[in-house]
Amino acid sequence: MGDRPDIILRFDVADESGTAAFAGRLAGVLKPGDIVALDGTLGAGKTALARALINALPGEPEDVPSPTFTLVQTYSRGDLEIFHFDLYRIEDAEEAFELGIEDAFADAVSLIEWPERLGTLLPRKHLNVRIEETPAGRRITLSGNDDWRARLAPLFAESAAHG
Repeated sequence: MGDRPDIILRFDVADESGTAAFAGRLAGVLKPGDIVALDGTLGAGKTALARALINALPGEPEDVPSPTFTLVQTYSRGDLEIFHFDLYRIEDAEEAFELGIEDAFADAVSLIEWPERLGTLLPRKHLNVRIEETPAGRRITLSGNDDWRARLAPLFAESAAHG
């Protein structure tokens, strides 16, 4: 149990606009060195959430494709550099080092789809964003350490109360 980050909060969104509203709030607290693990089954909405989060940051609207085949896409948004990783196709966690993941962990915001492919190489300080399909839309569960809890709890207090 010690390796599992604690659940900070859980709430439901009805549609993509709800996902975008969530992403906008999350975008407001991101800083260099943050790692956001986007966890969920195929089609759960990981790329849609990443797209909404990237476009919630300062800058011109961008087409944010899934990096399924390129494995990583980078974006400059305001003062942040964003690395959007899709690790579905990597065979070995060590392959992520060839994608510049260490630099991203140090200096950028890392959005990682299929984070479980990193195994023990995924830093413990990450925020886990689990997206699950429900009959009413999507359930988003945020898990992380005390630093994430302190940063996120004020932003999501109202949503959590109603979710």
